[in-house]
Amino acid sequence: MADVEASVRNLVERDCDCTERALAQMVLRRRINLLIGEWKAAGGSDVLPDVRDRVRLRPAKTVGNTVRASGRRDTQAGLNHPAAAARPPR
Repeated sequence: MADVEASVRNLVERDCDCTERALAQMVLRRRINLLIGEWKAAGGSDVLPDVRDRVRLRPAKTVGNTVRASGRRDTQAGLNHPAAAARPPR
């Protein structure tokens, strides 16, 4: 599915017709939703990962501006917040 999404983005960036690839992407999304529905109907009750989980677990890109990438990671952890320094240890 990531390949299809990348090809749609590539076609859009080049101002080309992406109708076929976009329709293929929608078919894949529909299929995933059906599979999730079948899984839940079969008793699946675990919380499925979402995009936010994948982004949070993925290491930050360090290509280019490394200060920005490391700052983003620290901000997410709350390390740059002034109140974090004032909190007493637990």
